[in-house]
Amino acid sequence: MIPIRDHNPSGRTPYVTYALIAVNVVIFLGYWPLFSDPRAINAFFDGWAMIPVRVSAQGDYAGLVTSMFLHGSVMHLGGNMLFLWIFGDNVEEEMGHVPFLLFYLAAGIGAGIVHVLSSPASLVPTVGASGAIAAVMGSYLLLFPRAKVDIFLFFVFFLRILPIPAWIMLGIWFALQLVNGVGSDPSAGGVAYWAHAGGFVIGIGATLPLFLRLGGQRFWARTDGHPPHPEADYRIGRSRIPVVKRRK
Repeated sequence: MIPIRDHNPSGRTPYVTYALIAVNVVIFLGYWPLFSDPRAINAFFDGWAMIPVRVSAQGDYAGLVTSMFLHGSVMHLGGNMLFLWIFGDNVEEEMGHVPFLLFYLAAGIGAGIVHVLSSPASLVPTVGASGAIAAVMGSYLLLFPRAKVDIFLFFVFFLRILPIPAWIMLGIWFALQLVNGVGSDPSAGGVAYWAHAGGFVIGIGATLPLFLRLGGQRFWARTDGHPPHPEADYRIGRSRIPVVKRRK
């Protein structure tokens, strides 16, 4: 089950989302040649990745930030940027550009800390923006639970693109992180499931004040659980809850 797009274009240009994607891609291209030399790429990640034992035992927190902009492969980078592309623009529109950037960075650091807590003695370098992006997904779930997301389903010869509500897609994704996190050893490397789950919960919690300020359940009632559509004629009140003007 792979999300490929949503049906919710934002009404503002998501400059921060675009910039984050661009920065991640440019940084990856910068060290891409090192992948041909295992010793060189291992040394690079040793210096810039987040290594849990260095955080827990040595207080070396820099990796919590730098690791968010590193990826271990083209597929790793592409998957993370796809999720950020799909879910980032609408969350950025509701939060505003600068608050969204601060939210992204803080949630990414928080997700990294959750991973450290899950395996504080691990020596395995951890890289990826997925903890921060998981927070964006949690925020999206809280704000727009009924938004439609197209997912690509494939099983042997069965291929289909299916639109489903965001709460189903994101709920399944979160459940998988929990199940896999319980069934795996974080110190053995691989996917940082607890960073994903932690980032998701952090995203929901950090977005809750905005959600309440927008009106809580009244915001859902006004928007039907969808992002405001830019093609509609909206009047934004002081609460930033969109009020639709009916066209004659």
